[in-house]
Amino acid sequence: MKLNEPVSQPSAGARGATAVGNYRWTICALLFFATTVNYLDRQVLSLLAPQLTKEFNWSNTDYANITAAFQFVYALSMVFAGPIVDRIGTKRAYLWAIAVWSGGAIMHAYSVPMGHAVGSALGALGMVTAPASIIGFMLSRAVLAVGEAGNFPAAIKATAEYFPKRERSFATGIFNSGANIGAILAPLTVPWIAINWGWQAAFIVIGAIGFVWMIAWQMLFDTPERQKRLSKAELAYIRSDAPAATTSSAPAGAKVPWFRLLAYRQTWAFAFGKFMTDGVWWFFLFWLPKYLASTYGMGPADIVLPLAVLYSMTMIGSIGGGYFPAYFMDKGASPYDGRMKAMFVIACFPLVVLLAQPLGSISYWMPVLLIGVGASAHQAWSANLFTTVSDMFPQRTVASIVGIGGMAGGLGGVAVSKVGGWLFDYYGAQGQLVTGYMIMFAFCALAYLLAWGVMKTLVPRYKEITDL
Repeated sequence: MKLNEPVSQPSAGARGATAVGNYRWTICALLFFATTVNYLDRQVLSLLAPQLTKEFNWSNTDYANITAAFQFVYALSMVFAGPIVDRIGTKRAYLWAIAVWSGGAIMHAYSVPMGHAVGSALGALGMVTAPASIIGFMLSRAVLAVGEAGNFPAAIKATAEYFPKRERSFATGIFNSGANIGAILAPLTVPWIAINWGWQAAFIVIGAIGFVWMIAWQMLFDTPERQKRLSKAELAYIRSDAPAATTSSAPAGAKVPWFRLLAYRQTWAFAFGKFMTDGVWWFFLFWLPKYLASTYGMGPADIVLPLAVLYSMTMIGSIGGGYFPAYFMDKGASPYDGRMKAMFVIACFPLVVLLAQPLGSISYWMPVLLIGVGASAHQAWSANLFTTVSDMFPQRTVASIVGIGGMAGGLGGVAVSKVGGWLFDYYGAQGQLVTGYMIMFAFCALAYLLAWGVMKTLVPRYKEITDL
């Protein structure tokens, strides 16, 4: 296999990367800030959940239904988001995505009146309705999900366009760490805004940030071939290991139906990896504030420092995990094989989450730090999992594959949220809430090794797809 020869000269490549220019890292910075905004908008609800639960008398199942509405719509939207990004291009798709999700984030502030309006309309039709707060928040989460579904297909496609394979997982790790920055900034800002201006203002202020990012994206992004700020030397460096563009038998720009992509085991390997592990991250994101509140009696102000520490740990995992495969590539492994070796090591770290409940009696810092290790491993895993797509598939199908995997991950998230809500209500009614969390933590600990085993079984050896 000769495909990896252009990147098997690490020293020269590393030196050349700085000599040819660095505009591609400006693009990475834009992706980083977009992902930061993405997770800021996504996490506002979870931080306000203890307050909203009391105000609207939600059960754990009610809250699970609201979060599951986001995940279910997100999963369905990913199927369409990927092909749309591939069809209309990264620049336009990203602008539409962030405009929709920022609007959806702001809609949360008006969830109750929207819920009353929708509930009245459904009642007039003789349909059974839920409380207005639940209807309104589910609707707002659905709109947020439609927009946010475009983030990762567009970001991964932009990374494939602007980075050679050797640098892609590192670049992905950097922009993906925006999720952790968003998760850190959210507890530092959302509770303060809610306390001083009301919970509605928290959704409005945080949601409006995305519209500012759109200005920078419009000004600074274009395809590499049309990017005036990109030197010819840097463009040549970016394209130095892209044989699929020249070996594919399909004409440039030809559309690939997503159902045709399902014929490849590589697609199913990526989708299964997302299905098994995305729900773990969303469980941490959506349920940690409620876990700390219910288990340790912590209020909105109390959880700021623990969550900031936890998500600071995940930022290290995202960037470090993205760089980790280079260790194996320097020893001669292909980009894909290096990533799979790194992912196996990373998959072992979440096992420490098994100790979160047993050691939780010592201090709330024990589960926070142990879950922090697991969440950090997830971000390292995710940076590499995303990049396996551009390792194996032509660039023009990358967003579509990411969309398929995102759908699988979203469905996995729905399952985790629904099961978690049921477990916490069931065991909470018996005074054994710790048992429910122990079951969920056990799944979170083991999911990555199971995912890696299935992925390796489906794709035992690296094979780039050139017939699309």
